[in-house]
Order: sequence, then structure tokens, then C-alpha cells
Amino acid sequence: MDSLMTCLAELVVANRILAREGVVDAFGHISVRSPDNPERYFMSRSRAPELITRDDLMEFKLDGEAIDLQDRTPYGERFIHGSIYEKRPDVHSVIHNHSHEIIPFGATKNITLRPVAHVGSPIGHNVQTWDIRDKFGETDLLVVNMDQGRDLAATLGNGRVALMRGHGAVVAGSNIRNTVMTAVYLQVNAKLQLMTLQLGEPIYLSDAEIDNCFKRQTSPLATDRAWEYWVSRAGVGDL
Repeated sequence: MDSLMTCLAELVVANRILAREGVVDAFGHISVRSPDNPERYFMSRSRAPELITRDDLMEFKLDGEAIDLQDRTPYGERFIHGSIYEKRPDVHSVIHNHSHEIIPFGATKNITLRPVAHVGSPIGHNVQTWDIRDKFGETDLLVVNMDQGRDLAATLGNGRVALMRGHGAVVAGSNIRNTVMTAVYLQVNAKLQLMTLQLGEPIYLSDAEIDNCFKRQTSPLATDRAWEYWVSRAGVGDL
């Protein structure tokens, strides 16, 4: 298990990577479950990911309560993270983003986001779309309490990705690096699928191909290679 200091250092780097790769902009966030206490997690105060430093990181209980709030403002949608950690003991990092490439797939009924390329395999077999309006009526689409977060977590189920109608997506993974890998290639696959649909009917990866590609892509060799590349592009040291 990674040490707390290692997790927090990677969390800062991950924020910069997600910003550099266009997965997040001024909005969006990533968290990591505490390696010392599975009932807590860490994420930044409310700030653009590209600007986050170690001093911005805060510790939370799963219900979103800050351990040491000080004068800092937490992300309003932190309940997404706690709800997923609460439901999924296997998840140790969560990302919420508003990548433009994925929005169309959460806003249509007849097209499902599916892997069309081997790099898209981390998104999994069955990407569901959560619509906050189904249970909570007309809102501003933000997840601002645990009831909404738990409903979203239920749609995610045992998957790695769930879309949010008109809003974005959540990504869940076993560690920071794998979760970043999934979020980056979720965006890439969405772009490729949109391009493919313009040409005709896509030939999607089979279930077996998804499993085989996922195993290779999330191996330490592939993950470490991608992480080194993203760290370099983001211009930050691998702390």
C-alpha cells in the first residue's frame, strides 16, 4: 500500500495532468482514499486543478465533512467522491470531470459510449448514464448532498465509468494512476467514437477484447510509461 505522503504527492501531480490533458478545466476534481483510514479521503479545496498545490489538499469523512476546514472552501460536489468510496471498498481514487467530448453521449438516448479502440478498454463493457432529474427533479445538475451522490454511485455500480446527463462523468479506479488513465482515455475514446459514427456503424471491441486490452493497458509497464509521459507534458516533477 502506498504511504500517505506518496498518495498526496501523486494527487497534486494528477490534478496537473488532468488539466494538461484537457480532462478538466477550471472545474472538475480528483480524490484519493486515505491509505491509513478507508473511511476518509483527500482532495483539494475548491480551486482550478491546474493551480493545486500540496497546501490545498484537505481530508474528509465519507459524508463530506472536512476534518480541518480552516478558512478553506471545499468543492461543492465532494459528495460524489464519498458516496462512491462508501459503496465501493475496491475504489481508491475518483475523478469527476466535464470533458466536452463525453457530454454528447450522456445527452442522447440512442447511442451508448463503448470502446472503439484498445486504449478505450478501461471504460469497461457497460457505461451507464445517470440523470439527476429522474429522482431529484429540476436542479442545477450538481451533486450537492449524499442522497444525490449515493444515487449516482448506484448507477455506477461495479463499473469504472458513469456518465452524468448534461454534466460530465465520474471515473473510479484502484489507484490514482489507473484512474487518471481511464479518465484520459475515456475522453480519447469518446472523440474517436464520434469520428467513427460520422463514417458509419462502429465496429466495437468485443467483451473479450475489452478484458484483454484492459489487462495490458493497466499493467505496471503501461501505466508507468503513460504516467511518465503525462508528468513530462504537465511540467511537474513526479514527487
